[in-house]
Amino acid sequence: MRVLQVVDSLAGGGAETSLAELAPALVNMGVELHVAYFIDRTDVADRLTSAGATLWPLLESRSRAARVFAIRRLAKRLRPDVVHTTLFEADMAGRVGARLAGVPVISSLVNEMYGPTQSGASANRLKLKLAQMLDIVTARFVRRFHAIGHAVATVMQRRLILRPSHVVVIPRGRDLDRLGVWSLERRENVRRAIGVAQDVPMILAVAREEPQKGLDNLIRAVGPLRRETPTLVVYIAGRRGTSSELLDQLVADLGLAGTVARLGHRSDTADLMVAADLLAFPSRWEGMGGTLIEALALECPIVCSDLDVLRETVGPDSHV
Repeated sequence: MRVLQVVDSLAGGGAETSLAELAPALVNMGVELHVAYFIDRTDVADRLTSAGATLWPLLESRSRAARVFAIRRLAKRLRPDVVHTTLFEADMAGRVGARLAGVPVISSLVNEMYGPTQSGASANRLKLKLAQMLDIVTARFVRRFHAIGHAVATVMQRRLILRPSHVVVIPRGRDLDRLGVWSLERRENVRRAIGVAQDVPMILAVAREEPQKGLDNLIRAVGPLRRETPTLVVYIAGRRGTSSELLDQLVADLGLAGTVARLGHRSDTADLMVAADLLAFPSRWEGMGGTLIEALALECPIVCSDLDVLRETVGPDSHV
């Protein structure tokens, strides 16, 4: 089987990381995996090529129309058995491009979108509504949808006007061998490497700096926490984004420069979870929470938002 996977970029987000996790197993099963992307972020590129995937950077295709025709050309050249799209820009270009090339297309549903929470966080509600309409229209070209959880499937079936029979739920997973295991020795070594004393309380958040991830609420909570625990340190690992200026201002206004450390994108988040006393996951909306899967595997205690999608990940009886 030859598969053309279309994704916005190869950044280290949940969708891209999940693709990198799946790639070795797919290739070992005999799948010829090709990955096309539009934005020059390549955090998981080495993992994909090491697994045996072929990468197709379509970086010159900047407009949506150009991306459609780039996918059409690539699909006609490769003649894949299926085009699989993930994330919005890949969905828009990949669905239409595959349709024009006469190749079946499937799409992943990896997030709750287009609801009141997303509208409240959007600077342009009209743009969000237009995006939903585009999503609904291009969804007519999709043979099957892959949802990463039942909660996402239920919500997005309604918002994209999909028949339930066209949506298959396949949860994400992580490679335990790659993550490793928690041990006191590993914890001590990581803390020494990052300069945190063994007895200092450490909270970790792993998320890009976007409104969805709710990092502003985490920072607002740090002040009261620090009054109770003066030696507390908070590490935030994630790429800068549209919330970064707000987070900069909050850290300055609340006098937290010595408490909150913003690490940027990190490839060692598994080690940081082993070192942390707590993983904070304050998202306003989510798809599943791949970071939570990693934290569970590494025995890192979690405090997360009370969202149906996250209860599905951590367990319905958890206190969230």
